[in-house]
Amino acid sequence: MKLHFSILIILISGFLWSSCSEAEKKQFAQNPVIFADVPDISIIRVDDTYYMSSTTMHMSPGVPIMKSKDLVNWKIVNYAYDTLANNEALRLENGQNAYGLGSWASSLRYHEDTFYVSTFSATSGKTHIYKTTDIEKGPWEAISFEPVLHDNSLFFDDDGKVYMIYGGGDIRIAELKKDLSGIKPDGINRVIIPDAGKVASDNLMLHAEGSQVIKHDGKYYVFNITWPRGGMRTEIVHRADQITGPYEGKVVLEDRGIAQGSIIDTPESDWYAYMFRDYGSVGRIPYIIPAKWEDGWPVLGKDGKVPDTLDIPVKNIGVSGIVTSDDFNVDKLALAWQWNHNPDNRYWSLTERKGYLRLTNGRIDDNVEQTRNTLTQRTFGPVSSASTAIEVENMKDGDVAGIVALQKRYGYVGVKMEDGSKSVIMVSAETEEPVELESIPLESNKLWLKIDCDFRNRRDKARFYYSLNGVDWKPIGETLQMAYTLPQHFMGYRFGLFSFATDTTGGFVDFDHFKISDKITDAMKD
Repeated sequence: MKLHFSILIILISGFLWSSCSEAEKKQFAQNPVIFADVPDISIIRVDDTYYMSSTTMHMSPGVPIMKSKDLVNWKIVNYAYDTLANNEALRLENGQNAYGLGSWASSLRYHEDTFYVSTFSATSGKTHIYKTTDIEKGPWEAISFEPVLHDNSLFFDDDGKVYMIYGGGDIRIAELKKDLSGIKPDGINRVIIPDAGKVASDNLMLHAEGSQVIKHDGKYYVFNITWPRGGMRTEIVHRADQITGPYEGKVVLEDRGIAQGSIIDTPESDWYAYMFRDYGSVGRIPYIIPAKWEDGWPVLGKDGKVPDTLDIPVKNIGVSGIVTSDDFNVDKLALAWQWNHNPDNRYWSLTERKGYLRLTNGRIDDNVEQTRNTLTQRTFGPVSSASTAIEVENMKDGDVAGIVALQKRYGYVGVKMEDGSKSVIMVSAETEEPVELESIPLESNKLWLKIDCDFRNRRDKARFYYSLNGVDWKPIGETLQMAYTLPQHFMGYRFGLFSFATDTTGGFVDFDHFKISDKITDAMKD
């Protein structure tokens, strides 16, 4: 009996272990699919591969192109351009800047074996189109024209005509020339949906914008975002039998302000919507939403709500495809890096000292916000940390270098050279004016620096640390209360490596590495 009982226990245990193992294997995707600033997303599918473009405004290179096989896990594979334009604002010259500007919401398309990205910019004063036959490797051909077509959606119709649907409040259509070099002089150019947001409310805080257009079962669908006063960011859609209308509209999503985007089908003929949510200082974070068609209308979510768990059986990789640690051991920057505005390539190098990023001060600047050649990556949630090691023996008097949590209300920890002596400093611009909150004498020529960010439940706190050995971290200054500011900078906080001169040019620093982590120091966990 004991033997039989033992065998029974073993069989039951084995069955339970097998069942648990199978259950553990069935992991499902979670929203948000990326807990970082990836707004204004536009997605296409080519066979079984999805591509997504997004807004990074004043950053260079710009309009990141991301790739996915499952709509959940994304990896940066390219950018549509290296620099948008070359002017004082994008060069951070004479007090000018492009914060909150640069290029805005893009439209990604695939037509006759060619990929297209359209965007627009108040900074350049133009509408821009970039095209390539190889979206992952390029090269891209740049086309631009006036005027600026706000929040445009590029659309190739079945009859060979090409349009842009665009505008705010009144949604307009403009037919383009065949070579896309501008608006066709004798083509269609008029309002197609007057006061589009009124389908949600007669009293709007934000009129309809963010157009994205698809054609499905012979009908045209125009997706827009709007914001009823006293309500939330809301997604609306209008449909018509002809691209010029007449259109009828309805509200398709009101949940936590998740809005602005469109829908996409899978190879299995399932449908999903893609939109973003404002989430405090980390920025605007993307969600994937189950969708279906009923009576010729797209129906988004489950009972009108965006689920936190998706019916997609994959595990999220989170931000690992769009941010990266870097040892600077190769002579090309990783795709996760973007410069704050246009870089001056004379004054940065990965080859002057192998294994290091060298930033040289080529001009005089007042503060880190006006500093050219600040190299950035996204912060991310729920918590994130970035650290670096910096060698400072070649700094000159008046030089400042370090790591910054970059937004209008920035904070940084770094090294300042003054009267031949170095100090570790923490500077806060929480009040939008930089204030040095702490200064500690530094004897060493090498220093480790770190910033921790806590975005849980929109706590939006950043804490700053330094170390003399890379192991023992000491807090410095005060906790920064981060804030997502409008109209500047209109994006989530960025980790940035910087160096600037206030007295004399020619000084430089070497960054040994950049490390990111989804863990933060215990002191931040209370």
